[in-house]
This record gives sequence, C-alpha cells and structure tokens, in this order.
Amino acid sequence: MKAIWNDAIIAESDATIVVEGNHYFPPDSVHREFLRASGTHTVCSWKGLASYYDVVVGSAVNKDAAWYYPVPKSAAENIENYVAFWHGVEISE
Repeated sequence: MKAIWNDAIIAESDATIVVEGNHYFPPDSVHREFLRASGTHTVCSWKGLASYYDVVVGSAVNKDAAWYYPVPKSAAENIENYVAFWHGVEISE
C-alpha cells in the first residue's frame, strides 16, 4: 500500500493494519521528511489519544492529514505509533 499526496509517496508498506477502514502504516515505512508535528489531539473511546502530523510536500501543507496513537489503549496496542492518513491523501496499492 502507498500513501500519496501532491505526487509524493508519504508511506509505503506491505504490512499495513486496517482499522475501521483506515490503513495504518508501520512507523518505519513512513517518510518522516514529509511529516511535521501538529498540536492537534483527539480521543477515540477504544483506541485512546491520537496525535496528528501535518503532511508537507514542498510549500504545500495538508493540516492534520496524518494521525497515530503513541500510547493506545490495550484494544489498539497493535497500531501503536502506526500512521494513518486522510484529508485527500490517496491510499492505493
């Protein structure tokens, strides 16, 4: 699977984990040079506290387009630090 935005491959892996229709990419499969930490956080009742990244390609910024669970609840331990995408980031094979 690939996560693509503005013609850049943000992440690529054969080992994503699908949760609620979202592909979560292993931490080592994400090209960190395209991510910038965001101050945004949300709470999922069963996964826990999510942290966000802005996706940045050149001068284009896609605010809060990636998220992850740094310390998930026990039900979501399998996606700890895995990164998922939305807001126009294309996920394809």
